[in-house]
Amino acid sequence: MPEEFEAAPEQYFSEQPRARSERTERRFLYRGELLTFVVDTGIFSSHGLDPGTALLIENLSLRPTDRVLDLGCGWGPVGVAAAKSASDGHVVLTDVNRRATRLARENLARNRVKNAEVRSGSLFAPVANESFDVIVTNPPFHAGRALVLRILTEASDHLVPDGRVVLVGKGSQGIRFYQAWLEANWPGPVSVLGRGSGYRVLEARRTSSAPPPSPPAGHRAGRRRFAGRSR
Repeated sequence: MPEEFEAAPEQYFSEQPRARSERTERRFLYRGELLTFVVDTGIFSSHGLDPGTALLIENLSLRPTDRVLDLGCGWGPVGVAAAKSASDGHVVLTDVNRRATRLARENLARNRVKNAEVRSGSLFAPVANESFDVIVTNPPFHAGRALVLRILTEASDHLVPDGRVVLVGKGSQGIRFYQAWLEANWPGPVSVLGRGSGYRVLEARRTSSAPPPSPPAGHRAGRRRFAGRSR
């Protein structure tokens, strides 16, 4: 798995994607409600709902009052579903890709979501000093292992006691490695919420008595190299 991505073609975690805009509409059912979205090129899952994100939404269990962070929201499917589920809570959707955040705001409005907001910025910068009951993410595995471990490490600092981080990945993206790393380093229990089509949805719960994980080897290097999106 590469540790850097600068030499690669433009990625969906670019702040200002150069790909020509080609907007299309997509729909899917969530708990009996038909949700409608506009998707576009230059963002993650630009052709519609990818299998990993679909599995993540299917296995995301929220309380009505939860405060949720959708880290690397893309065009907003997870954030919209989370807002529908946590109907008396609040959802913050973040992404460094400004085309994605514009779409996410539009898609919140399309689906009449009032208890959510979208913020632009890299990783946890848009939510500095804020804590959540649940952080949900489909990490940018192609950006490198150091960056994904940085996300998992810093997530602990943005969870309330007994808060949870929920993430999805597939075998070819190294999800078993990240599961093992969480089991060895995370300050609380780790479980598999769902499996399908080679993907796993992991949940890591932060217990109030456990110390936060130490920054992994290469953490500082990952911080210097990456200024982009977290999905």
